[in-house]
Amino acid sequence: MDDLRELYQEVILDHGKHPRNFRTPDDATAEAHGNNPLCGDQLTVYVKLDADGLVEDAAFIGRGCAISVASASMMTELVKGKTEAKAHELFEAFHAMCTGEGDGGAVDEELDKLKVLSGVRDFPTRVKCATLPWHTMVAALAGDGEVTTE
Repeated sequence: MDDLRELYQEVILDHGKHPRNFRTPDDATAEAHGNNPLCGDQLTVYVKLDADGLVEDAAFIGRGCAISVASASMMTELVKGKTEAKAHELFEAFHAMCTGEGDGGAVDEELDKLKVLSGVRDFPTRVKCATLPWHTMVAALAGDGEVTTE
């Protein structure tokens, strides 16, 4: 179990130090700003949807703790190529996994990479860090410009 926990920490640190899709795209069709005042995390999520509602691109910028940056990095990788509906489904499953309300079983194959963040359920303040990018993506898709964890 300690080896698995150590591996999870390494993955989080890698994504936290070297985030994927950390950029401001020129052609985003939706964006939203997310704020977690408790931890100080602030980020903007950008999504580009095609005419059929497929996520062509997802990116983010901002600053925050390793957990929020890692979560945003992994999220942007995961939602690319998915439909808007599938992105919402992934959000629901990830949120349930982080809050302890489920294990993401409905989309377990796609959430396997995100299980490294499931340990936040034992630390309620860290749940907000891990889920902030996801709430921000959902806000962008809904046309809401801003979301906060408070």
